[in-house]
Amino acid sequence: MKYIIFFLLVNMVCTLEAQKKTMPKTVDLSLQAAQLAGEFEDQVIRWRRHLHQYPELSNREFKTMAYIAEQLKNLDVKIETGMAHTGVVAVLDTGKPGPVIGLRADMDGLPVRERVDVPFVSREEDFYLDQKVGVMHACGHDSHVAILMGTAHILNRMKKELKGKIVFVFQPAEEGAPAGEEGGAALMIKQGLIEKHGIQVMYGLHISSTENAGSITYKAMGTMAAADQFSIKIKGKQTHGSKPWSGVDPIVVGAQIILGLQTIISRQTDLTNEAAVITVGKFSGGVRNNIISEEAEMIGTIRTLDTSMQRMIHEKIKLTAENIAESAGAQAEVNIKIGYPVTYNNPQLTARMLPSLEKVAGEQNVLVVKASTGAEDFSFFAQKVPGFFFFLGGKPKNVDKFDASQHHTPDFYIDESGFILGMKALTQLVLDTK
Repeated sequence: MKYIIFFLLVNMVCTLEAQKKTMPKTVDLSLQAAQLAGEFEDQVIRWRRHLHQYPELSNREFKTMAYIAEQLKNLDVKIETGMAHTGVVAVLDTGKPGPVIGLRADMDGLPVRERVDVPFVSREEDFYLDQKVGVMHACGHDSHVAILMGTAHILNRMKKELKGKIVFVFQPAEEGAPAGEEGGAALMIKQGLIEKHGIQVMYGLHISSTENAGSITYKAMGTMAAADQFSIKIKGKQTHGSKPWSGVDPIVVGAQIILGLQTIISRQTDLTNEAAVITVGKFSGGVRNNIISEEAEMIGTIRTLDTSMQRMIHEKIKLTAENIAESAGAQAEVNIKIGYPVTYNNPQLTARMLPSLEKVAGEQNVLVVKASTGAEDFSFFAQKVPGFFFFLGGKPKNVDKFDASQHHTPDFYIDESGFILGMKALTQLVLDTK
């Protein structure tokens, strides 16, 4: 009897082994993506350092465009250069039915002279508003490009396991096109990016110098503010500086307008609804110490997270400036230019993809944050198709959040150890998009 039982057990084991050999192998795509991200991490850091050392201003990213295309040329992707002047679009077509997913990174630097002591410090210069300036990746766009290039390499390696298409969008001029030019996401959309490739959903990330490397932060619905520009020209009456009563001083009137604009936020706006900001960034007037000039001008930015508040604040700026000027015998001409809309994270998409971020970062490292009054032209993509835009930590963990360097400053600094999570996050979003 025991020989029969032994024979049956041996036969069962042999049968199971034979079944294992004939069964299709299941591939853990998340594990495969994570392993590939580890393989490409050093390369991504090298790419980022090259881009950081040689930044270019908005609509002038010609060398950056060529560099991106060069790093992607050996992949099984179709590459298009020159969209929106200097953009790069690379399409990975799996040849199988599935979603068409857009992944976006911005490319341009800023007119900021770097003072961070790193071997790959930028010493580039260019002209901005007719002034010679230093040029620096002071907002992390070099990191975004490098992370997206790494993601493209990972997904290219995984092509056989993927479905649909992935459209890698390297977008110029996020910081705004030069005066008199079009650019950025708005121009890419105008040139037919979404329709041409049939993009159904867009994902984007932004490095953060104030959140720990290894973390991800996000917010559903309005996550970044609308950004509008305003200019106010004040016309007074020129006179000798020793006799102000014989003229109308536009500089004094302008100072009163600046203070008046702040009361729109502090006393006339319901800030329990959403945050809002009015900032005067430049105020100019006069030519000589003893002449009261005829004109003065200020320019500034308006940040809002609610469209009804946006309309109200625009009206109040006009009313405040014109009435203060009139009360002093001057005239104020107000011009408001609509800029970037609110960056809106589709709530259904955000909820659906949140587990993907938690999978790669750990649930404890994916945090909900309040909306930012910063602005992003990813918002134009999110107006066309459902979008999800999140923040990737780039602060060294031994640096206090309040001591961390801010974006758009000469001291802006990023911990590169967070890049691997950026690749994992973008790749996992692609894997989980149905």
